[in-house]
Amino acid sequence: EMTDKKPCRVCNFTRQKSYGVAVPSLMELKTKGSEFLGFRSSDPVTVVLEDDGTIVADESYFLCLPPNTKFMLLHEKEMWAPVRRMDGGTAWMARDSLMMETDAVDFSGGADAHWWFLAQQLKQDLTSIILMSEEDLQTLVDVPHQQLASAMDFQEKKAQDLQDTLQRVLDRREEERQSKELLQLYLKAVAKEREQDESSQAAEAADGSDLTEVDSATGFMSRTLMVLKGKTSPETRLSTEDLQMIVGRGVEAMVDVLGWDDTRTSALLQACEAELTRRLQQVQAVQSIRS
Repeated sequence: EMTDKKPCRVCNFTRQKSYGVAVPSLMELKTKGSEFLGFRSSDPVTVVLEDDGTIVADESYFLCLPPNTKFMLLHEKEMWAPVRRMDGGTAWMARDSLMMETDAVDFSGGADAHWWFLAQQLKQDLTSIILMSEEDLQTLVDVPHQQLASAMDFQEKKAQDLQDTLQRVLDRREEERQSKELLQLYLKAVAKEREQDESSQAAEAADGSDLTEVDSATGFMSRTLMVLKGKTSPETRLSTEDLQMIVGRGVEAMVDVLGWDDTRTSALLQACEAELTRRLQQVQAVQSIRS
């Protein structure tokens, strides 16, 4: 059986690279997939199902999967996330995993579809709260609790409790940001970093628009770039997916994207990596408690 090669597809965590391979075993999938995706052979990788993030660690399970199954290969600090939709939130209707009875939900627009999709993420795994951006958390807090309860098959009281939890996460992130703001203000006063202060204020002044298009030159959403150039603790305001992309690009590539010097860019990447590590540790802690 091991000599029979199974046709598979592999992609990286951003889904920007995808290749077809034919392999006889899970180990060979890791080796060949890593080679195609440009990973170093010494880097440990985790194999998950691309559509739902199920970890594939068992050889027998791998061999039972149908031909042309799509796998995602993850590095140590990368984590599976569902597909991000940029089409107004209607593409979820075509996904088998999110099919519903046609009369179950009546959506009037993309914003409604977006909160419902976020609710389904939470229904699948509540620890994804930690990985959500502040914008996503606020979206779920603002939904009437009766609708949230219906979407998640919760009692209304449980949905209200969930929204209270989401609000506390938002409040905690704001408190952390304010503490960092006070510290940074003090350090700036001592160091008199006027030039950096002025450039930060200029970036902040431009941070009022609601841009969501992807910048073709950098691959980042315009909103992400504006947050990155904001004044204080931008890493806490970004989704985990954005943080993974930033850390994965490396200092040299981000110097080109941001137009900053090496020192400032390196400090930002270290802050992004620390935030990413903190969130993943929280997820692992919750999962170990649950298991």
